[in-house]
Amino acid sequence: MKTNYVCEKCGHMSPKWVGRCPDCDAWNSFYEDVVDISKTREHHGLAAKPFSLLDTPAVKDRITTGMDELDRVLGGGILEGSLILLSGEPGIGKSTLTLKICEKVAEIKSGVLYVSGEESAQQIAMRAKRMQIKSENIRLVSELNLENILATIEETKPGCVIIDSIQVISSSAIPSMTGSVSQVRFCTESLMNLAKKKDIPIIVIGHVTKDGNLAGPKILEHLVDTVVLIEGERYQNLRMVRCLKNRFGSTNEVGLFEMAETGLVEVKNASGIFLQGRKENGSGSAITATIEGTRPFLIEVQALCNITTFGYPRRTASGFDFNRLQLLIAVIQKHLGLNLINQDVFINVAGGIKISDPAADLAVCMAIISSFEKDSLPADTLYLGEIGLSGELRPIAHLQKRLQEAARMGFKDICIPKTTEKISIKGINIRQITDLQQLIPARKS
Repeated sequence: MKTNYVCEKCGHMSPKWVGRCPDCDAWNSFYEDVVDISKTREHHGLAAKPFSLLDTPAVKDRITTGMDELDRVLGGGILEGSLILLSGEPGIGKSTLTLKICEKVAEIKSGVLYVSGEESAQQIAMRAKRMQIKSENIRLVSELNLENILATIEETKPGCVIIDSIQVISSSAIPSMTGSVSQVRFCTESLMNLAKKKDIPIIVIGHVTKDGNLAGPKILEHLVDTVVLIEGERYQNLRMVRCLKNRFGSTNEVGLFEMAETGLVEVKNASGIFLQGRKENGSGSAITATIEGTRPFLIEVQALCNITTFGYPRRTASGFDFNRLQLLIAVIQKHLGLNLINQDVFINVAGGIKISDPAADLAVCMAIISSFEKDSLPADTLYLGEIGLSGELRPIAHLQKRLQEAARMGFKDICIPKTTEKISIKGINIRQITDLQQLIPARKS
């Protein structure tokens, strides 16, 4: 036996335990990895027969999940023979989403095998009953041993396999504890080989750390074909599904779901969800259009300015980058002459969504100005534009898509950066603004 120590973050190996990884600087990330070296083998390679690139089929069939939001994220559906890693925080809806996938896929394929290592079959059956899933093509098995799982898949020949979850599966061939780096890596490699060999799509559920990153070795992300992440606040209904990696499609798409009593329900009208409950004639509220992948939707940016009770004013942002907020406040003070030195400024993106789109800069500034002056903005006005340090408004991407979404939601007045594009949408007044100093005149006109 030989003992090595492996970093769970980056896979760095060391002959002895160290407190801090020399590669990724992570603390207390080394796990013991025991390797049996008593049996030495001589390997004689066998030459493989190469195939012509032109003769090799480049496209495999995709299995539609019946959920347009998820199919968009996956690039059109689940590819046969692919290994998909589904991850998210505890309670975010991973098991609920996989059961929904099982119901839809079972209608197309011969059967779906759900392998549960954390919950009993009775617990999964109770969840399926609550979600009103009544498919007879879903088979459940509670198993932790990798060899037994592989044998079950070989015998039952399912059309799709769910592994819940990879961190609790272990192999008797690896003499280390369940959840260790070597166990997770070996189990994932074995499932990947089976998926490619039998053309069976396998969805593996993975845990996340307290920082929100995928738990386990980094090689876990490299082995799988697709990494799908479910985001959202645990105690809010909205869930956002996005791809961090996709060998067979784009990683820019996003799917929106809402947690209901019967499970996750697709959100077709995202803009309507984010604008629900908006206060009429309320100060400190501005609407903008953001882009997630190729999909536009409208969101409400809220601001609150209040006289500080401390010597140093507070700046707080929820759903928006804090450093970007500091920059925008400095630009407002410099180029508009508004005195925010003694003002606490709070920014919130309604609906629990997080945005990094620079096109929201103008809406953030307008919301701050509206709250500071205690004057509400027109309810049918949309604000788009990235703001530079000189106070200028810079062009943004996907302008036409944003404008079309605004028109669909009934907005009549839109402020955008000056552009050379020919933009004309019937029934909408488009105002092109060159710099931040035109904000207040543009708002009052």
